[in-house]
Parts: sequence; structure tokens; C-alpha cells
Amino acid sequence: MLNQLALPVSLFLFGFAITQTIGCNTFPTNSTVIAQTSPQPTPQEIVQPGEVRALPGKLDTIPVFNSNSPEWVKNEGILLSTFPANGKKVPAAHLNFPFQGRFDLFAHHYTHTPKDLQTLYVGVILHNPNKQPVTVDVLQAASYLMQDAPFVTLPAYLENNDGKVYSGPGARAVSDVLRGVRQADFPAKLVIPPGGNRMLLNHPIPVRNLAKPVNGRSSFLRLRSSGKVYAASMAMFAKKNPDSSDRAPTLTEWQSLLNNGGFAGPRDKTPTPPNATGGSLIYGRVAGVSQGSQWQANLVDNPQAQYLTIPEPGQGISFAVDTLRGGRLGTAQIQTAKMLVRYPDTAYEAHGNYGVEYNLNLPLKNHTNQTQKVTLTLETPLKEDKLSKGGIRLRQPSLDFPFFRGTVRLRYVDDQGQQKTRYVHLWHRTGQVLEPLVQFVLPPASQRNVKVDVIYPPDSTPPQVLTVRTLK
Repeated sequence: MLNQLALPVSLFLFGFAITQTIGCNTFPTNSTVIAQTSPQPTPQEIVQPGEVRALPGKLDTIPVFNSNSPEWVKNEGILLSTFPANGKKVPAAHLNFPFQGRFDLFAHHYTHTPKDLQTLYVGVILHNPNKQPVTVDVLQAASYLMQDAPFVTLPAYLENNDGKVYSGPGARAVSDVLRGVRQADFPAKLVIPPGGNRMLLNHPIPVRNLAKPVNGRSSFLRLRSSGKVYAASMAMFAKKNPDSSDRAPTLTEWQSLLNNGGFAGPRDKTPTPPNATGGSLIYGRVAGVSQGSQWQANLVDNPQAQYLTIPEPGQGISFAVDTLRGGRLGTAQIQTAKMLVRYPDTAYEAHGNYGVEYNLNLPLKNHTNQTQKVTLTLETPLKEDKLSKGGIRLRQPSLDFPFFRGTVRLRYVDDQGQQKTRYVHLWHRTGQVLEPLVQFVLPPASQRNVKVDVIYPPDSTPPQVLTVRTLK
């Protein structure tokens, strides 16, 4: 079986690739030769000198309702339910996990050529099991269709201070939340009566009148509940009005599906157990409650230090971001959020950490008596578990897979002493050699703080590194 880098491009257009061969980092050898084509340049592997460090800090304990399986929905049913199983026709579809206080919700699903080009709806229902009303505050919320945020090829960097640059529905949704946006069609508060249910999301995924009958929806919300609530995401095709036009399912119809329905389908590939030592590594798709919404890291020399000493000229220090099984880049660190509850045929961990916000603080210090030029770059090296050549590996030309597409926020004081806040959209191929995100001139014995924030975007593939380099 081919490793992850050799998978068809289509797998990467709709999220995190799901299969790789453990311990295999070779490229395919069975490529087809087409007569009378110009010879392709021989790929050049580039090893960046420097060390790769584990990321300081850790995930917080905020639970995340994480609905991403099945990714491609053809049969309506329950996507993810944390309701109790009692009174339900299919008990195995309900995981009995209540939320209270802060929690996040992520839902990412697609439809492809449904029968009669029916509109698929994704619904999220909340239930209050208490004897008093519960208020759910919708802190930030965004939901986008693929048709409104298509997958497009973009330059490596585009300034995105106005939020109008995006390359996929998931990337657009988390970029909005990073800015503190709550879309107008989400209420600021949802009051659920005792024992009652309310719809948090009841949004369509239409395919009729599209050039290709393929569409998807990504939704990301940050929530806070005053009391215990249960949540469920479901998929249901549109109901018909008397004139045969489509209408959204009602609360009663969603409740009936919740109580009487089974799993939505078709099911995704069953993941490889964490203790497997060989064969194919199938990460699987996530359907459950993962633990961790935010990772705060102070990137310093050691846990007792107050700053990060810039590397020697010509060298770099890379901090691994979003490492996972089979992709630890020699750090021995797995940052993947653990699953608090999950279905047996879905991912054991929240591979990809979609929707996790990384807050990275770099207090850069120039200890030398020379002025130094320092750069900062978020980049996607060739994926490997152990560093085979002593540094991260890049490639020219890069592999033609978009492994990172999303917006990061930079906050720093520039060389003119001006406070800057920039949002920059990144569109990076695997192993791509990149210009830096930002460059500084650091006088002798000076310090400069830089903050990098990113909500890890769906439709990207980890791991990445944040690299500090001192130029020669």
C-alpha cells in the first residue's frame, strides 16, 4: 500500500488523509510515462539545518463535540449523539456525555450526488435534562458551505485582515472564529426549557443547480452552558412542502430521528488500534467528544527561562505543531487530543486537532554583540516520525498536495516600533520552501516578542513546524 504522500489528490481536498503505511516514507515508483512530454526536473531534497523541539505546554481540558464521521453522507441518520441511550431505538448510537460550562462544537460533512439531487440537512439538537431552564451562550459561531468557500489554489501568502481570503469551508469557519465572529443566523443565547430540546443548527447542504452535485458544510462554534446539556448531530434529507418544494426538517422530525434512527452512512474506514506495530496506519474519522480546545505555549529555552535565544546565524529552531502518530518529526511528542467518548469504528484520537487553537508566544532574545536578522516561518516539512537526516526535510519542487490552508494571526512590534496585528492566509504544499512570514532586525542584546495564533484548519494535514531562523 502506498504511504500517505502517495495518496490520490482527491483525498486531500476534503480533509485529513486517512491512510498511510507505518514506517514507509518512499515515493511511488509505478508512475506512468507519457510519450513526448518534457522531462521533469529531478526533485531536490533540502534539509534545513537546526533542531526540532517538542511544543511546550499542553491542551486544556475543554470538551469538543467533534462530528466528522461519516465525512461523506449518503444515508440519513445519527452522526454523533452524546444523549443517554435509554429510550432510544439504537442504544449504541448514543454516548451519554453531558456538557456543562465551556465546550466547542465542530461538524464537517459532505454530500455527493444524492438521489434526485435531494438537499441534505445537518442538524444539531441540544437537550436540557434539568428541572430548571438552561442558557447556552453562543460565543462565536460560523458555518460555511463548500460552494461558498471552494477549494482553490492560492499563493503561499495573502494578507487577510478583512477575512475575505479562504480556501475551503473549514478554513473559512475557523478563521471567522479566530476573529471573534458570530454569524448573524446564530443567536447570542439559546434558552432551553426544563426537559426540552432546541435546534442549535438546522442548515442545508444543497447540490441542485451546482455544476457538480457535490457540496459540504463546515461548522465551528464556541459555547457556554449554564447547566448540563446533551448534544446530537444528525443528517436528514429535506422534507417536501405541499407544492413539492423543499423545506427544512422541523424540531419534531429531528427528535424522531434522534429517538428512532440509527447511524448515518456509509461508515468510514475502521481505524488502526493505537498499539498496532505494523501494517497500514488508518487514522479514521472522528466522531465523539475530544478533550482540548486550546494549546498555549511559551516558546523559550527551557521551562525556567524567560526568553528564546535566537539560533546561530544560518541555523534554525523548529517547534513541532500538531504532531500525531506516524508524524512526530523526531520529538516523541503526540499533541493529538484524546477522545473522552467515541464510536468503536471511529478514530481513537482527534487526529488533525481540527478546531484547536494554538497560541504561540516567542520572546526572542539576541544575546550577541552583533545585529541579527531573524525570520519566522510556519512550514510543512515532509512527514516522518523520526528525523532521518537531522533536520526537517523540504523538497524542490514541492509535492503537489495542499497540506496547509488557513489563516494565522501575527502580533508583534515591527522594526519601526509600530504595533502590528496581521491576519495572513497560508496555502502550502507538502515540503514547500517558503519565504518567511515575518522578518526582524534585532540589535545586540535586544528582545522582541512575537505572538502566533492559529485555529488548526480543517482540510489541512499535520504536522507543521514554526521555525525561527537567524540569517547569515
